[in-house]
Amino acid sequence: MLDVRDLHAGYATAGVLQGATLRVEGRQVVALLGRNGMGKTTLLRAISGLRPPHITGGSVRFEDDDLAGRASHEVARRGLSLVPQGRRVFSSLTVVENLRVAARPTAGGWSLERVYELFPRLAERPRQAAATLSGGEQQMLAIGRSLMTNPRLLLMDEPSEGLSPQMRDLLADRIVRLRDEGQAVLIAEQNVDLALAVADRVDVLGESGTITWSGAPAALREDSASLQALMGV
Repeated sequence: MLDVRDLHAGYATAGVLQGATLRVEGRQVVALLGRNGMGKTTLLRAISGLRPPHITGGSVRFEDDDLAGRASHEVARRGLSLVPQGRRVFSSLTVVENLRVAARPTAGGWSLERVYELFPRLAERPRQAAATLSGGEQQMLAIGRSLMTNPRLLLMDEPSEGLSPQMRDLLADRIVRLRDEGQAVLIAEQNVDLALAVADRVDVLGESGTITWSGAPAALREDSASLQALMGV
């Protein structure tokens, strides 16, 4: 599905990614781990076609279509959708307006009803302004808004940031549920416990700007030396 190879990307003052390579298959959750500043957000932005960063080398192939250098709206039309760090819901719009503004109807795909079934709390607040929702509710809305585009691959950037333990548990449950329903997900996370709980595979982005560890969540969980070296936990 997604095949990122030898990706180099960065900003005007510095390069960040120095040959990052990863894959996401259909119906799979891949967790991208790494300490702060290692380039997780840079990688997701580069895949999504957002600028900056600027791609200077490598390829981003999605179902055999090279997306490197494509504008973000072109990337979105090919079936990728990003849940950005910080949620970035449209604060002046209501819950239902946030969902409808992103809708790309597909037969048998995501609809208001399916999003409300996934997140019943949103169904209780359709006319409430997004700005007045709690942080957890805004994260539900951000995820629901991305799902309304009916993506083949859902990208999630630090979705557990700022959430209570209860909301993190709910988020983990919903990510697993999405995977079980056939949704491919690439999730950049700093919360190691959540990432290991939901992922089929874990990739760790290191200081070199490359993937320095890749494998099954159970293998990383049992490898305390690697966890300490790569994540400081």
